[in-house]
Parts: sequence; structure tokens; C-alpha cells
Amino acid sequence: MKKLMFLFMVLAVSFASAKTYSITLFQPSVVAGTELKPGDYKLDVNGEKVVISKGSQKVESAVKVENNGERFRSTTVRYATGEGKYTVQEIRLGGTNTKLMFN
Repeated sequence: MKKLMFLFMVLAVSFASAKTYSITLFQPSVVAGTELKPGDYKLDVNGEKVVISKGSQKVESAVKVENNGERFRSTTVRYATGEGKYTVQEIRLGGTNTKLMFN
């Protein structure tokens, strides 16, 4: 019984720590080797992992979460360009001081 209670507590903490945001990609964007079309996406951050999804399409990537001293006014996506593609390097989440650095 104690093990079961511990399992529920661990699951509750893991769900409580996940955060969800909305982002808009204005151009084809590559995340973890997958190209995402322009549009609105849901972004779930759970520790050092992010899942970007729209409908049935999901892309998971490792990220480094950094906290800025001040809140960002709006959500911005920063890219690296190469081979004619825009690869997401960083997302700054508007209304928060959170910056996601993609590997």
C-alpha cells in the first residue's frame, strides 16, 4: 500500500511540473530533425524535455531550460539556418522568464 501511495505521489508531482504553452511558427521550422509547417502549436515542457504538437503530429526534443532575469514580452523563436532550412535553436516564452535552448 505504501508503494502504491508513493507511485501516485510521484505521478502527481510529474504532472504538476509539466507546463503547456502555445506558439506560432511563421515559416517551416525544423525541430529534432522533423520539419513543422507554419501554424499554431501546443508546446509541453516537462523538465528537460519539450513536446511540440499540432493535431496528430508530435515532435519531442531535449532542451536546456534557462531563466532570464526579466519576463519576455512575447514569445519568440530563434533559428539557425543551414542547407536552406530554419532549425529552431531557442524559444523565449512570452509572459515568463523561461528560455528553451534546443540541442
